[in-house]
Amino acid sequence: MNLLKAIALLLAKQPRTLVTRYTLGVEIYRLYKEKIYEGQILEGLKKNQASKSDLLRVINHLEASGILQEHENFRGKAYRYMSGKVEHAEEDACIIDPFCYVSHLSAMSYHGLTNRLPTHLVLSSPDPKNWSILAGKQMSKDLGSHLPEYESEGLPLLTNTKFSKIGRTNIQRVHSLRLGAFKSVKNRSVRVSTIGRTFLDMLQRPQLCGGMRHVIEVFKEHAGTYLMPIVYEVDQYGGAIDKVRAGYLIDELLGMGNETTESWLQFASRGGSRKLDPSEEYFPKWSEKWCLSLNMDLAEFL
Repeated sequence: MNLLKAIALLLAKQPRTLVTRYTLGVEIYRLYKEKIYEGQILEGLKKNQASKSDLLRVINHLEASGILQEHENFRGKAYRYMSGKVEHAEEDACIIDPFCYVSHLSAMSYHGLTNRLPTHLVLSSPDPKNWSILAGKQMSKDLGSHLPEYESEGLPLLTNTKFSKIGRTNIQRVHSLRLGAFKSVKNRSVRVSTIGRTFLDMLQRPQLCGGMRHVIEVFKEHAGTYLMPIVYEVDQYGGAIDKVRAGYLIDELLGMGNETTESWLQFASRGGSRKLDPSEEYFPKWSEKWCLSLNMDLAEFL
């Protein structure tokens, strides 16, 4: 078996139809080292390590044969291979950025929490410094002690690619120091925030979730179903204002309070200017219990 056939077979067995230049570099480097694929010796591989020119030669051959096609949004960084369906934007995004996940209104849509159709795909991703740290750990995991040699050969590294559009889909990326919980979607190259994290995101950045009014609509309709994961996520990872807003909604507005939500009363601060809707002006009408300005019309929710 030759190297090109081995790469083609390897790609065909993947559940996804998008591959990054970094992944190709790692796989070709491994094949040069091992000189065997699925028990068959690879012919003509005399060198002990692949070089940048070897990678370019393989990519050029695969493109010429129609196996690989450069991704229109990630030229020189990612390729589609012709063994399956075209990926959705969220799948492409999660392959290009291995540390991002679908979040906010896009995650609400995935979980069936909203009937609104997102006009763009919202992704949460580490801030640049932490992204680089995670990338270094991933490359060490992929290549182990061979990483210095891999780098010295000029082979592609795992880099943070900036993008604001994939195909016809506009992308909005949210960066944070500490990422929330997410899960991998079965049989798809997609990661999405968990139910609990999605509700916490609604409290922290309602403007990315359809606005505070829509957030309250979602809480009213779905909080009873997902009360345990919501309370856990807010309790473990929410800040003081998140606990106060969640406490008001769950306890006072919806009447679903419990021992944990009662413990959040310690974060209610009298004389402050905390608002239920962070995007609106302060209004002198408040929840006495939660010391929170009710700066929006809640009549329809009562």
